[in-house]
Amino acid sequence: MRDKRFVLGILTVLACVLAAVFGIGGTAQAAPAADHRSEAGVVVTLPPAPAGAQLRSDRAAGAPGTSPAVHREHRPGGTTYTCPSGNLCANVWDPTTGDWVTFYFYTCKRYGLSNWSGTGNYRNAQTGSVTSYFYGQGGNVLWTSTPGPADHGADWGPVWSIRNC
Repeated sequence: MRDKRFVLGILTVLACVLAAVFGIGGTAQAAPAADHRSEAGVVVTLPPAPAGAQLRSDRAAGAPGTSPAVHREHRPGGTTYTCPSGNLCANVWDPTTGDWVTFYFYTCKRYGLSNWSGTGNYRNAQTGSVTSYFYGQGGNVLWTSTPGPADHGADWGPVWSIRNC
């Protein structure tokens, strides 16, 4: 009996290692998994700072975030970044740092948004025929997006969550 458990344990560990090595798991993209920081993708230019934007360090201002958390990077207005293939990249102004924060949505999930307000933009660089959904407070679909070559303006105020697949 002990030998059977030992062999079963070894096979389970081996299966987990193979799954990790070969990237077995669910993503929103039809293409093989790619690191969100890879250079393969589209170069996007951020808009200038919003009119009247001020750096706010008071308690009322909160930094934009997502739940679950995704990779994000801060950049000043007018600079460029690469939206890697396989990602939905969304830009929102961060009043606590006085710059744009780019969120890289890669893994297929529904993400809750916190402290997203004002206007910004997004680029859907996902692969295949994936549709992304932008939801309001009541769970209603505000708009959808399919992969394409253009940036899209967004009013983030009414958006409460995003599902990138």
